[in-house]
Amino acid sequence: MATRDVPADSGDRAPELRPATHDFLKALAHPTRQKVMLLFARGAELSVGEVAEQAGIGQPTASQQLALLRRGGILTSRREGKTVLYRSDKEGVTTALADLQAYLRVCC
Repeated sequence: MATRDVPADSGDRAPELRPATHDFLKALAHPTRQKVMLLFARGAELSVGEVAEQAGIGQPTASQQLALLRRGGILTSRREGKTVLYRSDKEGVTTALADLQAYLRVCC
């Protein structure tokens, strides 16, 4: 479901962000998640334990933050044996930013 471009004189229909874009914005809204996001610069691929250690947070907190970043389309994951590895999801970020940009063009 993409953002609808609504003519300025339309008044009866408001533009809508996709639910995934709402999740993207929520993921960006927390300082801990912002800190975690920076760990994935330059294509890093990290496990929950590595994220916890590098971000200076507990493993349960790291796991929660990674899940929210993944739901927001900022990270993706893959399983390697018993380990789950996370990395940036450039396609997910690009899609969410395009949806947000289209929404802002209509409303602002």
